[in-house]
Amino acid sequence: MAASILDQIGGDEAMRAMVERFYDLIETDPQGATILSMHFRGHGIAHVREEQFNFLSGFLGGQRLYVEKHGHADVRLMHAHVPIRTEDAEDWLALMDRAIVNCGMSGPPVERMRAAFRRVALALVNE
Repeated sequence: MAASILDQIGGDEAMRAMVERFYDLIETDPQGATILSMHFRGHGIAHVREEQFNFLSGFLGGQRLYVEKHGHADVRLMHAHVPIRTEDAEDWLALMDRAIVNCGMSGPPVERMRAAFRRVALALVNE
């Protein structure tokens, strides 16, 4: 069986670092301001840091933590209450890309992960 993208990028520890760096950027970079305000409509940023890790674990081929907790991993359902513009999706992608670079991730598995993030982010645009 082939190694998952999660395994290829360095496992849970590497993904945790990426998620933490991403949300650090969301909280401090002006490009993250709109995304940050979206999270305050829900359960807040601390909650979403953990849920993002849980979701990405399964999304990248690891343990399906989000599904175990919530019974599904339907990203459209998760974001249905949030108005998302193309600009918001592009900001999310740009900040995630910076987090990936800041964490020193590179190579084909990272490019597959980036492509998957782009497909999902653009599929969530609803405005």
